[in-house]
Amino acid sequence: MRNKSTEQFSGLPYIYALLNCLICLWYGTPFVSHSNTMLMTVNSVGATFQLCYIILFILHTDKKNKMKMLGLLFVVFAVVGVIVAGSLQIPDQLTRWYFVGFLSCGSLVSMFASPLFVINLVIRTKSVEFMPFYLSLSTFLMSASFLLYGLFNSDAFVYTPNGIGTILGIVQLALYCYFHRNSIAEETKEPLLVSYV
Repeated sequence: MRNKSTEQFSGLPYIYALLNCLICLWYGTPFVSHSNTMLMTVNSVGATFQLCYIILFILHTDKKNKMKMLGLLFVVFAVVGVIVAGSLQIPDQLTRWYFVGFLSCGSLVSMFASPLFVINLVIRTKSVEFMPFYLSLSTFLMSASFLLYGLFNSDAFVYTPNGIGTILGIVQLALYCYFHRNSIAEETKEPLLVSYV
């Protein structure tokens, strides 16, 4: 925000996260599953934050990316609308639970994998400048906590994708540590004083 630019940051992780939050929010409602009020609450807060991030991204990006992000935002709301309307057409509660649960798993895995798109940039530039540490850390902590929540509640639609998210979070943190350490080592090789004589 200080630079009034999104630079080389991608808005895709926020789009995937919003889609995931909305699908998981729907999964947590009494229309789909029982006793998942916590999932509903957490994902409604998450969807609100993701929408705020997307709006900030749109405000600070170039015109081409603005149109792309607005189009993706429209697609997210359209997809969620189709999922909600489609799942309400399923009369059997258990079948509806399976249907939305599988969609929830898919959206969670894609959300956890979306920050991995920057790995190519990180490896190519040997810099973690465009892979925010706190995003990787929060992905790991959130997925690990929901992995435990899913295990305690015996909900495979919660613990399976969050187990994958935990592993992907560890991979992101390992890459961050490796390339951050290398960038620090490169910085210390530069001389403190440079002579132009």
